[in-house]
Order: sequence, then C-alpha cells, then structure tokens
Amino acid sequence: METFDFSGWATRNNLRCSDGRTIMKDAFKDNDGQTVPLVWGHNHDDPNRVLGHALLENREEGVYARCKFNDTENGRTAKMLVQHGDVNALSIYANQLKQNMSNVLHGNIREVSLVLSGANPGAFIDSVIKHGEESDEEALIYTGEEISLYHADETKEKENPPMTNTNTNKPESEETVADVFETLSEKQKKVVYALIGQALEDGVEDDNDEGEEEMKHNVFDQDDVYEDVLSHSAQEDIIGMAKSSRVGSFQSALQIYADENNIQHDALSSGFAQTGEGNVTMLFPEYKEVRPGAPELIANDQGWVSVVMNKVHKSPISRIRTSQVDIRNIEELRAQGYTKGKKKQQTGNFTLVRRTTDPQTVYVKSALHRDDIIDITDFDYVQYLYNIDRMQLNEELATAIMLGDGRDDAAEGKIAPEHIRPIWLDDDLYTLHVDLDLEAARTELQGTNTGASFGDNYVTAEAMINTVLYSREKFKGSGTPDLFITPHMLNVMLLARDMNGRRIYSSKAELASALNVGAIYTAEQFEGKTRKTTVEGVEKTKKLVCIITNLADYSLGATKGGEITHFTQFDIDFNQQKSLLETRCSGALTRVYSAIAIEEDTTAAQG
Repeated sequence: METFDFSGWATRNNLRCSDGRTIMKDAFKDNDGQTVPLVWGHNHDDPNRVLGHALLENREEGVYARCKFNDTENGRTAKMLVQHGDVNALSIYANQLKQNMSNVLHGNIREVSLVLSGANPGAFIDSVIKHGEESDEEALIYTGEEISLYHADETKEKENPPMTNTNTNKPESEETVADVFETLSEKQKKVVYALIGQALEDGVEDDNDEGEEEMKHNVFDQDDVYEDVLSHSAQEDIIGMAKSSRVGSFQSALQIYADENNIQHDALSSGFAQTGEGNVTMLFPEYKEVRPGAPELIANDQGWVSVVMNKVHKSPISRIRTSQVDIRNIEELRAQGYTKGKKKQQTGNFTLVRRTTDPQTVYVKSALHRDDIIDITDFDYVQYLYNIDRMQLNEELATAIMLGDGRDDAAEGKIAPEHIRPIWLDDDLYTLHVDLDLEAARTELQGTNTGASFGDNYVTAEAMINTVLYSREKFKGSGTPDLFITPHMLNVMLLARDMNGRRIYSSKAELASALNVGAIYTAEQFEGKTRKTTVEGVEKTKKLVCIITNLADYSLGATKGGEITHFTQFDIDFNQQKSLLETRCSGALTRVYSAIAIEEDTTAAQG
C-alpha cells in the first residue's frame, strides 16, 4: 500500500466562503479516488513546480487529500518545509464549476497546491474567471484548514487523521505572514529566504513518467487560460518590498504590487479584488425588494380619468347626430295680438342646427416575449402589462374627450377631433369660452393703494369665482356641472386669506359651493395647455384654466362589438404573446352651451 507524506482537507462542505459562495456536499464527488498533481503556489506555466501527487477521497465533510512528494529537488525542499511547519495549508484549482445562486453544486478538481499558512485564513475562493457569458467558471479555492503529517513508522493510512499541525510553536491567534516573519531572528530569516527561493527556482524535471502524463493532461493544458491570479508566492515579494527603504510600509508595498500586476487593490480598506467580475461588491448582501411582487407604477393623475369614463353618457349608437333650433331673440316668432278686421300675420322662419359624428378605432397594442413570461415568477407579468394597457387606453380616451388628442394633424395615430370631439376645443355653440381677467379683478379689489390687504391668491380666487358665476348665466347644460381644474389653480384658491390672515375657503367642498358646482376634480394633464384662436382678426393664445360641464351631456357611442375588447394571439415565429385592446367609438357634446372653458389670455406675456 502506498505511503503518504502528509494529508489535509482540499475542500470543506457547507462552509461559506468570503465571496458569499458555499461548497455543497458532493460537489466534487466525481474526483473520488482520482490522483491529481501536487504543485506549488498554483504556478501553471512551469512543469518543474510539480512537487508530487495527491489522492482525493470524497467524504461527508468534503474532499480529503493524501499527498506524497516526488524525489525531485523541489519535492524534497517542499517536504522539508512541510515537516518543519513552514507551509501547512492546501488549496485546489477547479474548473467546470456549476452554481445555483451562491451554491457551488459541481466541479472538477484539476490540481492540489501547497500555499503559505495564514495567507488566506478561513474559506476563500480566489481568481474566478469567466470565458464568456454562458461558459463554466474556474477558481482557486482555499479552506484555511491545516494539514497533518504522516510519520515514518506508520504502516497504514489513518482513517481520519487529526487536522492539526505538528508545529506546536504556532500561536493560537491568527497572524499575518508579515507578523510571523517579524518574530524570526535575522539568521532564521536568511534560512527562510534561502528555502523559499530554492523552492521557487527552476528544478530538475520529474523522472516519474506517470507524473509527467498527469501534468500533460491535467495541469498544463494549453487550452486553459489563467489570468489575474494573485499567487501566494507573491507574498514574499511584497514583504521584501515592504522592508526596503524606498517603500517603508506593508500597505505601500501592496499598492505598488497591485499597480505593477494590473490588480485592483484598496490598501486602505484591505483586501484584493481582481479586475473584471472579482470585485469586493460581490461580498455585499443581496438586495431585498421593499414591496415584493409587481413593480409600483408611476403614472399621471388617474382620478379625473375614472370620473370622466364613468360619468359620460354611454350610447349603443356610434354614429351620433344632434339637432337643435335656436328660437331665442327672433322677433318674427313672437306671438301677436289680433285686431278685428285685420289679417293675421304669418310666423317667421327659424334655422335648424344639425351635427353628425362618426366613430374611430382607438387601440393599444403590445407584445410580450414568452421567455420573459416564463422567467418572471414574482408576479403575473401578462396581467401586469394588460392593466397598464387598459390604464393607457382609458387615459387617452378621457384626454381626447376633455382636451383633444394633442398630436399634430398629420400624425398617423392621431384621434381625429371630428370623431371624438374635445370639450375644450368644441364650437362656441356647445362650449362657452370665457376669459379670466385677473387685472380687472385686481383693479376692482385693490383700488389705488390696497395691495397690502389683498394678496395675489385672494385676487385670483375672487376673479375665478366671479368669472365662473357670471358665465353660468349662459350655461344651458343639464343638472349641476362639475369643475375640472389644474392642481395649482385649486391650491391658489384654497390658500386665499382675508385681511386677518384667515383662509377664505377651508375645504374643497366650501369652495365648490362658492363656485356653484357639484364637485371639483384636479387634472394635472390640464397644466400648460394652450390653444390658438382669432379674435377680431388678431391671433390670440389662450391658456386653459378649468372646464365646467355635466358629463351626462357628453355622449360616448359604440355599437355592439365596438366597446373595449381584448384580443390575444401567440406568434410562433417570434415566440411572442401579442395583446390588443381596441374600441371603436364616437364622442360629442349633445347639448348646446353645455360646457364652459375658463381661459387666461397669455398673448401679451408670450409676445
């Protein structure tokens, strides 16, 4: 039976490494019984660094390695270092790593290496390399466990050798290489320098043919790429640099070595991080969702949209026609008194006003990749996108009803105003357009020198109330209308104060009563809306302030099948789930003078 010089743990199961990964049980079970090269410091570019071989055994706790040195000069030197306790730790190089989240489930151990004691205390995975987005990973894995020696008088292998070091002089507390090194005398330091230097020099080639075969196929395969590896042998270079007069500190030596070898290093916070993916941020805990499930939507004000869609009159007829006859102020239509013997006069004629509105199709179309539908498991992705599409369709219809589409006339997707007629832009026969004259109100309230008593908010509020109430005199809509206004203008009126600093209107309900409207709804989409109009041959710019109407006077018509309908279809060519929300409808005010648009003339300000 083959005898071994020492043994130790190559990997340990369920030990969380410093980069957050955990080696799982049986991750390297395929290596059970295999023999792999024993090398120094994972130096892959020199075959003379092979010190012997290691027999791997997969156990419940991890992978145990029984190691034997070869009879080369480097092998004999390394054996002496191990026997004297100067080197007492192992690490492995593995590739074909397979992971599930942070758990390493499978890998292939390619070599076992001797490393300096204390260089990587505790579990550690170093030099992770990815050769492409979908490729396997390679890594150097350290466990921090100390090795055990086999004594010459032992005749058979121990079943479970103790995991202790024969060097009884080592302190129990963990120390860095620099700390231990400084405890040596100058004579001892010279011996260590000579031993380490001899181990690192080029040695005689191994005469073991079997070992050469292992090296050829398992360690020095030229197809493998190793980059950005921080070798443990470099620790001696760093220590030597730190002792030189030109550097003067271990921290400075770390920084210099990092700069010369293209390694990212933060000497102030300690620790190395390779360029690429091996960054210290990998040690941070995973982000946790504050509100698990579907992402929270950030959308425009939807309150007034629901009001509009609920309050408009729903008609089963999509082709709308309205007919009105204006008989006001027609002298010929007046009834007349009869004088005996006189001929009775014929009543005068009147004019019929008629308007027709045809429907237009309005739709929202989207496509979802099936891969995304399957991969997103935290919430129902299909339903989430449908809700967004429905919200967008409702907002578009409500905006077209109140304000108009807003896109250029030549835009392909424009909702035509002759199909869904906007209240704000409708003809003066249906919508009264009234100017808000703030200057006239300020002059009336403040007089010559009362500006200190009446602030701008109070002036604006009073001007609004006067304008709305006076315009209501011509209003011919049904019932009590509602007021749709910008949030800013509502706040201006609510913040109006009297001469004693008390607010004039304490709530929206009190302000609605003063304006003689049923309810007040804010619509941030009204902000900054302007239109061009011509008054007595002069082009004017009017800024929308609010709209007053009873939406029961607005008819939104759709025949059966033209109401909002949801269609879905799967495209096998592009692996997409396609969705279509569609309606075909028309819309228009059906009563004359049934809406009031309060506007501010901004022509002078723009000029």
